[in-house]
Amino acid sequence: MNSVRIDLDAEVVHVMKDGQATELAFSDAAAFGVVSDLWLRLGWDTKYVYGFSWMGRPVIQLPEDLMRTQEVIYRIRPDVIVETGVAHGGSLVFYASILEAMGHQGKVIGVDIEIRPHNRAAIEAHELFGRIELIEGNSVDAMVVDRVRASVGGAERVMVLLDSKHTRAHVRAELDAYAPLVSVGSYIVAADGIMGDLAGAPRSEPSWTWDNPREAAADFVSSRDDFVLDPPVPPFNEGTVASSPTYWPGGWLRRVR
Repeated sequence: MNSVRIDLDAEVVHVMKDGQATELAFSDAAAFGVVSDLWLRLGWDTKYVYGFSWMGRPVIQLPEDLMRTQEVIYRIRPDVIVETGVAHGGSLVFYASILEAMGHQGKVIGVDIEIRPHNRAAIEAHELFGRIELIEGNSVDAMVVDRVRASVGGAERVMVLLDSKHTRAHVRAELDAYAPLVSVGSYIVAADGIMGDLAGAPRSEPSWTWDNPREAAADFVSSRDDFVLDPPVPPFNEGTVASSPTYWPGGWLRRVR
């Protein structure tokens, strides 16, 4: 039986995994990793990510993932950011706000099979809508991909985030369709690979152990030599933790040629 016990008085994390007991001091980065994994699972069960907004629009993302994404956007300075999966539009507004703050003449393209009228109205009324383009349709439909490609045009730097339907097959199809748009040195991101660790949790399915975006990303990168799995390294880190808690494990694919 696997278990985690936190001793606040002794400042120790006790871990039992596969019959092996480990004791980790609070100062050990491995202890942070164990507790972070537990926190991510509890956050899923309690719908933690459903409690945030950005500039008035709900943004259903882990704040740590948003922080890492803005670091990458600031470094790469993309001319176009493509996101599949619009929902309430909060992440579109988030990316647009970064471009606006940078004074960079970039835009964000949001693609979704259904953009609900009240969400479309709110996004179109937003003060940053001038940087946002909405395309409604299945993200892997050839006509939709052609529309996105035409909108990207001759942009020099392009970044893509995939956050629509999270099945392995759909995400792999998105990776194949949108990877050609990504500029060298930039990223295509398969969001929500954490699904692979959540089978048995509320609102999950047993098939998530294999049917998830992380598996799609692994399939994709194993078949190509122009992308590598490369989670972004924080540009500033005076701590001992090397990686942040994330809903996007195994999802950051950088184009290398």
